[in-house]
Amino acid sequence: MRIEPLLGRSAPDAGLASHVSTWVWGPAEFIGLPSRRLVGKGVLTGLLGAGGIVGAGALGMWTGPTALGSGEAGLVIACVLGVRLAAIRAGRAFVGLALTLGICLALTAPQATAGLVLAHRGRIQEARVTSVEVQSVPQQSRGGHRYFCSVENRDGTPLRARIWRGCRTSTEPGDALAVLYDPLGRVPPRGAEGVRTGLWPLGGVVSLAGALVVVCAVAVIRSFRLTLSS
Repeated sequence: MRIEPLLGRSAPDAGLASHVSTWVWGPAEFIGLPSRRLVGKGVLTGLLGAGGIVGAGALGMWTGPTALGSGEAGLVIACVLGVRLAAIRAGRAFVGLALTLGICLALTAPQATAGLVLAHRGRIQEARVTSVEVQSVPQQSRGGHRYFCSVENRDGTPLRARIWRGCRTSTEPGDALAVLYDPLGRVPPRGAEGVRTGLWPLGGVVSLAGALVVVCAVAVIRSFRLTLSS
C-alpha cells in the first residue's frame, strides 16, 4: 500500500489553531471594515478608561486626595478596564497590553500633573541643605550616580522630599539650594534648577493615553462575534 503525503492541516489542527488565534487576538467575525457603531464603541471604551485614569491622577495632585494623588485610584480604574475587556472576551493579547498601558498611565499621570502644578502655581525659595546622599543610577551618563539633598526651611522645618536638581558633588550641608514648592502643600517640592515650564510634563501622558485608546478600540472591535459560542 502506498501512503500519499497529507497536504495542509488536518481538521482538528485547523480548529485548534483557530481557537488559539481567537483566544489571543479575538474572533473579529465580520467581513470588510467594522461598522461605525463598533468603532465608536471601541473608541468610547478607550476614552473612558484613559480619561478616568488621567483624571484621577490629575485631580489628586491638583486638589490633594491621597488615594488619587498616589495613583491608587488610577490603578483600580486600569484593572476595571482590563476586567471589562476580558468580560467581552476580547483577545488576551490586547487585554494584557491595555492593562500594562493603564498601569503605566496610572503611575505617570500624577507625576506629570505635579510638574504642571508646580509650573502653574509654584514658588521658589531658598532652603538649607542638611545632608547629601549619593545613589547609583545606571541609566545616568554622568558617572552613573545621582546626588540627593535633604533640605529644611529657614525656620528649621525639614521638607518631605529629597532634592536632586541642583544637588551636586560640591554641595555640602549648610549650603543654600533653590527649591520650587507648592504654596498649598499638595505637591512635593523639587529643585528649581532646570525645571521647565509649560505643558511639557504632559507629553508622556498624552502618548500613553493615546496608545491605550487605540489598543482598547482594537480590542473591542476584534471581540465582535456574529454568534454566541457554546
